[in-house]
Amino acid sequence: MPILIAVTLLWAFSFSLIGVYLAGQVDAWFSVLMRVTLATVVFLPFLKLRQIEAKIAFKLMICGALQLGIMYGFYYQSFLYLSVPEVLLFTVMTPLYVTLINDMLDRRLNIGFAISAILAILGAVAIRYQGIDEGFIKGLLIVQGANICFASGQVGYKRIIAKERPDLPQRTVFGWFFLGALAVVIPCYLALGNPDKLPTTTLQWSILTYLGVIASGLGYFAWNKGATMVNIGTLAVANNLLIPAGILVNVIFWNRDADILRLSIGGGIILLALWVNDKFNQKFAKTQATA
Repeated sequence: MPILIAVTLLWAFSFSLIGVYLAGQVDAWFSVLMRVTLATVVFLPFLKLRQIEAKIAFKLMICGALQLGIMYGFYYQSFLYLSVPEVLLFTVMTPLYVTLINDMLDRRLNIGFAISAILAILGAVAIRYQGIDEGFIKGLLIVQGANICFASGQVGYKRIIAKERPDLPQRTVFGWFFLGALAVVIPCYLALGNPDKLPTTTLQWSILTYLGVIASGLGYFAWNKGATMVNIGTLAVANNLLIPAGILVNVIFWNRDADILRLSIGGGIILLALWVNDKFNQKFAKTQATA
């Protein structure tokens, strides 16, 4: 858990850096391409090609493609429709997806997910009840796409390492994770990117470099390594530590005019959704233990 907390503090600034300095100014797919490329470069020197079987390497690449490549595609687009606090709050669904995906892989039924999801949507509506339009709904759905991809990647990585090769130093195989993301991002940039919207200032280049080397490279390695060291319930909870940290950073440094009352009401409803989901999971666990 200490590793996950440390990464949370590291990532708390990423949302605002993207929302304030990159979104709408720098092509989203170029930003993703640069982040993933730099992260890949960081871990390529550690990669040992013959250390694991090809099928395991392929599975790790799929995790990277989902958790980083496809997720970033959704994530960067969401800032075009939502404010930074809204993007942060709507990532609150990620723990629900973590538990749902893990339960599905274990062939279990998570009854509380539907109720929790409805509550979380009500919380989202409360945040923008006077400004719900097509753009807001689109942004909300885009964030959910990012949440599902992020949850799928980390659950998959945790299960692969635990089942296949828990003995390996993870830094020697994590390059496959980034190569999988790169395999998605390169064709997406070539097909969808806008070469006329490249970074134009030293600050933008510096932010992208920081996001690629530190936030993506070191951050994702530390996060996924931390995920293999905790149970699935702790991992789900850890996903939401980023929300208050990110909002606090955004409001203090960049968005002092944010509607704190409305954010608090909506956030409270969303947190209720998490509590309901957790209670259903605890009840299910007790049922399984006594069965």
